[in-house]
Amino acid sequence: MGNNNQTLATDFIFLGFSSPAELQKLLLVVFLLLHLVTLSMNTTVMIIIWVDRSLHTPMYFFLCVLSFSETCYTFVIVPKMLVDLIAERKTISFLGCAVQMYFFLFLGCSHSFLLAAMGYDRCIAICHPLHYNRIMTWRVCAQLVVASALSGFLVAQVVTPLIFCLPFQTSRKLNHFFCDISPVLRVAFTHTNLSEAIIFTLGISVLTIPLMLILISYLFIVLAILQIPSTAGRHKAFSTCSAHLIVVVVHYGCASFIYLRPDSSYSLDQDALISVTYTILTPLLNPMIYSLRNKDVKMALQKAIGKNILSQKVFQ
Repeated sequence: MGNNNQTLATDFIFLGFSSPAELQKLLLVVFLLLHLVTLSMNTTVMIIIWVDRSLHTPMYFFLCVLSFSETCYTFVIVPKMLVDLIAERKTISFLGCAVQMYFFLFLGCSHSFLLAAMGYDRCIAICHPLHYNRIMTWRVCAQLVVASALSGFLVAQVVTPLIFCLPFQTSRKLNHFFCDISPVLRVAFTHTNLSEAIIFTLGISVLTIPLMLILISYLFIVLAILQIPSTAGRHKAFSTCSAHLIVVVVHYGCASFIYLRPDSSYSLDQDALISVTYTILTPLLNPMIYSLRNKDVKMALQKAIGKNILSQKVFQ
């Protein structure tokens, strides 16, 4: 009879956006516009890469997969967050919370390893340009993408059941706007040591390992660039991986702040701000960074727009 306080969680309550109603309406408009722009930009990138045969290369194949992953990632979190901004009771069912965390972990972890695969692609392109086509075959590219997805699947498959098998408190109020690991563990009864173990294990396996692979790739890239005699040649070589480097810094900067830190430094306001950054702004910035810093993508986009304008004139 000692489990009066322990109940099976049927609903979780989000406290992430408990601001005044006027501010929530403003956030709804801002986040909705950002979400629509994110979807349109990522969709545009995927269509351009699919249609333009000159972009049928490993680098743009990975970029297309990245855009698809970002699009799916936003659908896991943002629509529910937008609904909660206008809902009186910001709740999610036990099963809904588990599903959201599962796909959040699956896509987030896959994203990290996909960035490592993209770093390897840039390393081969700069360090072994004459053997690039022989090494980076379509089969190898597909294997790297499958390995990235498999890593995300394994992490989500292990962590999600482990968390949702715990007994939860009667009051299931999450200091967040989606079902992330740390907020959910805070409403579980036995979370103190387990939460530290899960978060840091996840951080080591999903953040540190891909990051180390990326750093190794860039070490070889830097060494190869330093051997190029001309300044123009060095600049051209570095420009091919600068967009990827910016995306890596943004992704790992946000993720490391959330997951690679002691539990004592937990802050709701800081976590909410960083979480908004990597759930809304990062998926928006990635296609912008790759599009604005990539001549091939810009030329393909201009070509597609030109063809569209021409076809409209012909049928008028």
